[in-house]
Amino acid sequence: MGFVKFVKEEIQLIKERDPAIKTPMEVFLYPSFKAVMRYRVAHKLYLKKHYFLARWYSQRTVRKTGIEIHPGATIGKGLFIDHGNGVIIGETAIVGDNVTLYQGVTLGGTGKETGKRHPTIGDNCMISAGAKVLGSFTVGANSKIGAGSVVLSEVPPNSTVVGVPGRVVKRDNMKIPCEDLDQVHLPDPVLNDLSKLEAENNSLREELNILKKQVTELVNKAK
Repeated sequence: MGFVKFVKEEIQLIKERDPAIKTPMEVFLYPSFKAVMRYRVAHKLYLKKHYFLARWYSQRTVRKTGIEIHPGATIGKGLFIDHGNGVIIGETAIVGDNVTLYQGVTLGGTGKETGKRHPTIGDNCMISAGAKVLGSFTVGANSKIGAGSVVLSEVPPNSTVVGVPGRVVKRDNMKIPCEDLDQVHLPDPVLNDLSKLEAENNSLREELNILKKQVTELVNKAK
C-alpha cells in the first residue's frame, strides 16, 4: 500500500469513527495514525528478519504515541485506536480488518505459553477502554468487549462480553461494533443476577408469610 493511499484511507477511517475530527489534516496529529503507519514499516523490517531495527523503530513509536504494537503482530486493514494511550498488542497477536481499540486495551499473553501466545481478533470487533484479552484464543468476528473486561477464553462470533473474568452476555447481535461504537449500553450480568436473586427472595418471603399465617390459623383452631 502506497503512503498516499494509506493516508487517504486513514483520513476516511478516522472521519467515520471519531466525531471529534473536523479537518482532514488533523489525521496527522492522531496517535493511531502515527502508530499504525510506523507499525507497517517495523513489520516489514521484522519480516525481513531485521529484528533489532524493527524493535528499535517500534520502541521509538511507543515513546511518541503511548501505543505499543510489536512488529511481529499481524494487523489487517482499517485498525483504529481511539486516543490509544496504554494500548499493547503482543508479538503473535492477529488483528482482523476494521477493528476498533480504545485506550488501555491489552492483547497479551498469559506468560505460560510458547509459540502462538496472543489472541486473534476477528473482523469488525470493538474492544472498549481498559479491556484485557489474554491468551492464544480467538475473539469471533463482529464481537464487542466491554470496558474493563478481562477475557481469558474463546469468544464466539457476534457476541458481547463483559465482566471479570469476561463472559458472553449476548449472542448474534446483528449490529456491527465498528459502526455502532457503543461502549455504554451493554448488558450487566451482575445486575441481572442481583435482580433475579431479589425476585426469588421476595417470592420466598411471600411464601413464608403465607405459611406463617396458615400455622397461626391452625394453632388458633387447636385452642
